[in-house]
Amino acid sequence: MAEHVKTSFVPHLGGIHVGYRYSFTGSSLPTLVLINPFTTTSDYYRPEFESEQLADKFNILAVEPLGHGATQTNSETFTYWDSAIMIIQLLDVLGINQAFVAGTSQGGWIAARMALLSPKKVNGIILIGTSMDFESPESRELGCWNGPQATSALVTKSADFRPHDDFEPGSGYIDFLMEIGYGEKVTPDLIQIWSKSIPKIYSGDVGKKLICMAAVCLASRDGLYARVPHIRCPVLWMQGTNDVVFSVANAEKEIKMFTNAPEAKLVVMEGGVHFLSFTHGKELEKNILEFTEQWAAKLNGEYSD
Repeated sequence: MAEHVKTSFVPHLGGIHVGYRYSFTGSSLPTLVLINPFTTTSDYYRPEFESEQLADKFNILAVEPLGHGATQTNSETFTYWDSAIMIIQLLDVLGINQAFVAGTSQGGWIAARMALLSPKKVNGIILIGTSMDFESPESRELGCWNGPQATSALVTKSADFRPHDDFEPGSGYIDFLMEIGYGEKVTPDLIQIWSKSIPKIYSGDVGKKLICMAAVCLASRDGLYARVPHIRCPVLWMQGTNDVVFSVANAEKEIKMFTNAPEAKLVVMEGGVHFLSFTHGKELEKNILEFTEQWAAKLNGEYSD
């Protein structure tokens, strides 16, 4: 069972209090790092913490990126590289020398950056419903969403420095997130969870700055095409056919770019939505277990400090 959210201090960007959940079972087990999608929290991975199969195989660490959850910094601007550095520093604080890193959507962008920045720590990356591109016209031709358009209102509001003490995301934003994330089969329980969580984090002037900068971070991120060949750990990519944000065609194109990874495997899940664990939780779990079991022993020596 997941513990309550904790925070630990890391020095990046002049100091960050990192929000995370950590279930430590034993020092002999590998660590699975989980990074949540846009404007969700570590609660997104509650099913993974409650999974007996995963608990038997891993110490599980779910980290909330900059602009999300309990993570706090005095810096009003940040990138996905900053979140990657932050998580690497958190691993140092927690005494974790090696880990498999899994991320959904923006979590995949951060996982890939972690593999580039700290190849000795990252034993493998698990990409879920994501992309290695920036928000490019080419990605839209392959059936991906228009991220800058979807986040344009928040990006514009980020440059309005007047106090916004009465700011709240509103039901329209929550409906938008539910629609793109879970699709038509979203449950009332999930709507209730995020209808409480999102306004709690993103209300008021501080919350407005967080969600707006998270949107700027998403809409203006750099692409990784020139860097992907420098990722030299194994890669597992899982993509749903009903993902309205990122397409299977895009994933099929980009998985071939991991030319120096010892393995780069794409698993397409029929009917899977953007928040893939919602429709394919068991399949996701099975693939993660198979992937990590395959590579843990072999990579332990190769990537050890």
